[in-house]
Amino acid sequence: MKKFLTKLFIKYKKLYLLDKYILKQVIEMFIMGVLVFTSIIFASDTFITLIKQISMYGIPFKIAFLIIILHLPAVFVMTIPMGVLLATVMTLNGLSLSSEITVMRACGIGINRIARPIFVFAIILSVISFITNETIVPVMTKQSTDLALYAFSKKNIPEGKEHFTFKELKDGGSLKRLFYVGDCTNGILHNITVMDASKDGTIQILQAKEGDTTEEGWKFRKGAIYTVANNGKAFDTTLFDDTTVKFGMDLSREMNRNLANEHNFIQLCKLLKLPDIPDKQELQISLFDKIALPLTTIVLVLIGVPLAITPPRVRYNRGFLFSILIIFAYYLIRALSISFGEAGSLGPAIAAFMPDIVLTIAGSALYYRKVYTIC
Repeated sequence: MKKFLTKLFIKYKKLYLLDKYILKQVIEMFIMGVLVFTSIIFASDTFITLIKQISMYGIPFKIAFLIIILHLPAVFVMTIPMGVLLATVMTLNGLSLSSEITVMRACGIGINRIARPIFVFAIILSVISFITNETIVPVMTKQSTDLALYAFSKKNIPEGKEHFTFKELKDGGSLKRLFYVGDCTNGILHNITVMDASKDGTIQILQAKEGDTTEEGWKFRKGAIYTVANNGKAFDTTLFDDTTVKFGMDLSREMNRNLANEHNFIQLCKLLKLPDIPDKQELQISLFDKIALPLTTIVLVLIGVPLAITPPRVRYNRGFLFSILIIFAYYLIRALSISFGEAGSLGPAIAAFMPDIVLTIAGSALYYRKVYTIC
């Protein structure tokens, strides 16, 4: 009995060392993957938004940069599945190429046992992703939205900027308003011209010698307002010494887009029970997506493990390529299913879970073939 317990202890100690050996490589690759994918998202989308906000709307750099930082937890939630997939495929593909998996299987350690610590790691990160999305993301997104509304409403003009222009467009892409500021010195705007074409049939042109932006709106001093028809015929001319005009940006669409991220699962359920909620179908999809997205971490491991086990005839690392292809397939299916869901062709639950369902079926078939057949 003592010998049996000793052998059993040695066996499980070796298996524990195997878990540590695999997890060490997985965690290292996961950290690298999250950093890489986060950097790609920031470089391709976030910083373009930053430059646009600064150049078009005159938002101070520190405010625009703070808005981006507040979106970081939401980006992190999106990159967790990508990082886990990259870590899974790269680690197992490396072990396969070095024949370590072949040796393990020859010693009686199956692929199920080899993959177990990776699945445990994926489950833990799936829980972390869900908790982050339920606690940190809503708070950060709400602060980001409030900060954006404040910055847009004031329409800050960069200090020292000369011949500054920016425009607002209608939904169809036609011009709504055009702003021109000669220069900005000590927070005072000089030689201001605003062309307002928001009302059909007429155009208002406001000219003022100076003014500034406040939370109440734009304050103009010493100027005139001209109202003309689209054919150029003048209707009215008004002179003023001081006037305040509100040129608030129409951010209702942007606010609705962030509405789901500003609420956790329970809050969003209560919100959907209210009558006359705009874009209710999209919010329902976002509700189910709060569960579907964390589960994606486990699903991607299910399909990543069999694809990472390289056949003996292949002698090159194809892990990174497989990771990119799987991520591309996932987000392609996700984009299509959500689009069909928003159009009403799919139910909200099906639209949110469709990528996980498709990849789970494909992953289960590949996993069964790799584990329970000789290859």
